[in-house]
Amino acid sequence: MLVLTRKSNQSIMIGDEIEISILAIMGEKVRIGIQAPRSVPVFRKEVYLEIQAERDAEADNSEVTQAVNEALDALQSSPQS
Repeated sequence: MLVLTRKSNQSIMIGDEIEISILAIMGEKVRIGIQAPRSVPVFRKEVYLEIQAERDAEADNSEVTQAVNEALDALQSSPQS
C-alpha cells in the first residue's frame, strides 16, 4: 500500500486519467473528490462489497438454475418405460 500525505486543495494522480483531490479536512473527516472517466466505476467500499455480494448471489442462483435445467433436460430426453 502506498501511503501519501496531502493537504487541503492538493491532489493525487492515478495514471493519466484519475485525479483524487483533497477538498476539505474537518477534524477526523476528509472530504475527497474523484475525477475519473465514466468508464471507471467508483464506489465507497461498503457499497462495492454489497454489489459484489449481490453478484455472487446471482451467480449462485444462475448455477442452481442451470443445474436444474440440465437435470430436467436429462429427464425429458431419457427413454421412458
